[in-house]
Amino acid sequence: MAHSPASNPEVFALLVADIYDAAGVLRRYGERTALSAGQTQARWQVLSVVSEGEWTVPRAADRLGTSRQAVQRIANELVGDGLALFIENSRRRRSPFVVLTPAGRGVLATITEQAQDSNRQLFAKLGDLDLDAVRSTLRQLTSLVRSTLKRDDPQRGSSGSGASGLMMESTQ
Repeated sequence: MAHSPASNPEVFALLVADIYDAAGVLRRYGERTALSAGQTQARWQVLSVVSEGEWTVPRAADRLGTSRQAVQRIANELVGDGLALFIENSRRRRSPFVVLTPAGRGVLATITEQAQDSNRQLFAKLGDLDLDAVRSTLRQLTSLVRSTLKRDDPQRGSSGSGASGLMMESTQ
């Protein structure tokens, strides 16, 4: 990774602050988007993560970079609202799979459509910003920090994407 003369630890600290600021703004933006289907940002994230494949609560929590308890609470709510089901996991009886019901898929589709419309509107205002380069840099930074966390504490360093899941669509 090339470092320009302007690159230094102070600039890195400012970048981290900007990332937290962006995450907060995007979280609020996501709340507004999720509200279009009567959901919250957190529920949208869980719906999106479990929409494809075999996802247990711990695995979804890891992917989202949050606690198992938080995802368990949301999964229980989604099941209670008829948007998801717990399905037996033959490999781990105490950790069932969370799967969406047709109603859950409908809610996710509504939110995804709203997000796509909103994202297109934002994209049109970005001009010539190279989003591929921004994503590449952010992914490199995330990978480096994740590997540092794993090296320092293998039990806690495997957290998933955290903020990168904020504007997730089910077809990534």
